[in-house]
Amino acid sequence: MNIKKHIPNLITLINLFCGCIAVVFAFNQNVEMAFFFVALGIFFDFFDGFFARLFNVTSPLGLQLDSLADMVTSGVVPGTIMFFMLTNALNIDVSNFEITNVNFWFALCGYIITLGSCFRLANFNIDTRQTDSFIGLPTPANALFILSLPLILKNTDSLIILGLLTDKWFLLVITLFSAYILNAEIPLFALKIKNFSFQKYKLQIGFVLFSVVLIVMLQFLAIPLIIISYVLLSVVNNMLAKK
Repeated sequence: MNIKKHIPNLITLINLFCGCIAVVFAFNQNVEMAFFFVALGIFFDFFDGFFARLFNVTSPLGLQLDSLADMVTSGVVPGTIMFFMLTNALNIDVSNFEITNVNFWFALCGYIITLGSCFRLANFNIDTRQTDSFIGLPTPANALFILSLPLILKNTDSLIILGLLTDKWFLLVITLFSAYILNAEIPLFALKIKNFSFQKYKLQIGFVLFSVVLIVMLQFLAIPLIIISYVLLSVVNNMLAKK
């Protein structure tokens, strides 16, 4: 029995397990623990492909498992977090929903993020253009962006930020933009480093160092800034590559 070929799939399943735990915390509105387990799941998601390439055991099964695990960790969890942000903005009692309540349906729009994530993950598996880079924002990056919002809300004294992150229309715009950017035809550089070549991966390494500095300085507020910078840097990099 070749144990090596099962190691990447086991790591993927740990990612899925982390996502399941994060779902439980998300439904209990414990955003700190939900964020922790999503981040832990993304950590394992990074290494399943690394070990698959290291052991030369990449397979169609692993590809499908990876997307299914990401669907929970980076799809269901951020949708649930946005759902509860909307219920809080609308002052809805989550323990006493009525299907005829218009606000209830408005809050469910948070799951548009989950739908957008599902479409992206399914499309990723059949899109041959995304072997060494991405088209549209990867679901893990989007998940971290969404999960950072309630943490920023809990740790800010800015009246502007408080007002925006408790406004149902602003949250709806973020939700719709999230679903769009996941599937937008925008080439983005991949952060997965396949070998230790500084020359080949200087953009990725530089971006990681920039991200670490921002996190140290701004903590949770750094996360949306990092995601926005990632998209903008990719656009600039694409423009320079065409010249």
